[in-house]
Amino acid sequence: MSSKPDLLIHGGHVVTPEGICRADIGVAEGRIVMVEHAIRDAAAATIDATGLYVFPGILDAHVHFNEPGRTDWEGLATGSASLAAGGGTWFCDMPLNSSPPVLNAATFNGKRRLAEEKSATDFSLWGGLVPDNPDKLEELRDAGAVGFKAFMCESGLNEFPHVDAVTLRTGMKRSAALGMIVAVHAEDNAMAAQLTAARRVQGGDVRAWLASRPVDLELAAICTATDIAGETGCALHIVHVSSAAGLALIADARTHGVNVSAETCPHYLLLNEDDLLRIGAPAKCAPPLRPEPWRQDLWRAVGTGAVDTIGSDHSPAPPEMKSGDDFFSIWGGISGCQHGFPLLLSEALARDPASLPHMAALLAANVANRFRLPHKGRIAAGCDADFTLLDLRSGQTLQNASLLYRHRQGPYHGRRCSVAVRATFVRGRQAWSEGVLAPAAGKGRFIQPILPHHA
Repeated sequence: MSSKPDLLIHGGHVVTPEGICRADIGVAEGRIVMVEHAIRDAAAATIDATGLYVFPGILDAHVHFNEPGRTDWEGLATGSASLAAGGGTWFCDMPLNSSPPVLNAATFNGKRRLAEEKSATDFSLWGGLVPDNPDKLEELRDAGAVGFKAFMCESGLNEFPHVDAVTLRTGMKRSAALGMIVAVHAEDNAMAAQLTAARRVQGGDVRAWLASRPVDLELAAICTATDIAGETGCALHIVHVSSAAGLALIADARTHGVNVSAETCPHYLLLNEDDLLRIGAPAKCAPPLRPEPWRQDLWRAVGTGAVDTIGSDHSPAPPEMKSGDDFFSIWGGISGCQHGFPLLLSEALARDPASLPHMAALLAANVANRFRLPHKGRIAAGCDADFTLLDLRSGQTLQNASLLYRHRQGPYHGRRCSVAVRATFVRGRQAWSEGVLAPAAGKGRFIQPILPHHA
């Protein structure tokens, strides 16, 4: 690789987990070759980033782009384009909402081929862990899966059944032997079924549904998952933790030697259950949005380092699945990968003007470290040239009309946001700029994690 840059990002404030500095970035053949106060070398192209912040490309390890089979819900092209518009440069697609779900090497490779044809950003893929596929985990690892995702409660899709404690123990034991991480949706299935049956007879409104998904479901499942991870030695990632109480259980498990990480999502930090009552179905998710004091507690936990990563859990569905009189039957999932990240940064800065480095860790560096992507997540020589140019004084009002999702629905319409994404670069290629998506279909690259050797 040439050390002479073919692209120069000049005059920006470069954000790393260690701090912010004024620096130029030199890029050659899609990799960062230098980060220096002033680069004198000539380059074929120069981007003036004066007044902007060069933030590492956001790595979103939790999306549901629903292809193949459910492209009427989203799709890889629209999903990745929306992510790029929100500052994202890589995603890891969940295995369950595609049809067929990703439960073996054949389905994994089929989804990979589609993403290579359509994605605007780099990507990786999760494999699934369900009761009848522990014998397929090795082939999923060898195909390049980041890890295995399991649901501890009903997923809503018959083709992706939930795991009980016996199945989870079997899957974690096998995953540990394979050197793989297991991610879990942590809500206790027995408690969820019992409470849903009890509350549904009282009516199908939002409040009845909220009462059927208390935080106790999450806490019980986190305890089960961390116990089994400790017993088996499996690396565990608990997705979309909605409460500081859940994070405290995870922290306690770490003190007892469990290899466990915690993800939360922008919507738990930006919205509360009053917003769900106001907005309705576009803000339905599981675990649900929590009361406002709990949202504040979650922000405090983020500040103390209790959260490892933040992922969007972008989970769209057609409008007809997000409406109806019975809130229990409405499809859960928040569309959030485009507006959620800038709005999250906007609120973080409002709370702490010095928070950008910490957010760079949560949104990029920590993700790359946890999922073994050594060339991703940092603005440093030798890393892929993935970054976004942020305007921190935009004062924009978010509009659903600007969304690139297949269905322009989301919970952030009308919110003021101080942060705007002016451009997004994936391996030095400008994928998004000033509201315009560059011709990018098929430009995304499959990224396979670097795994330790196992005999």
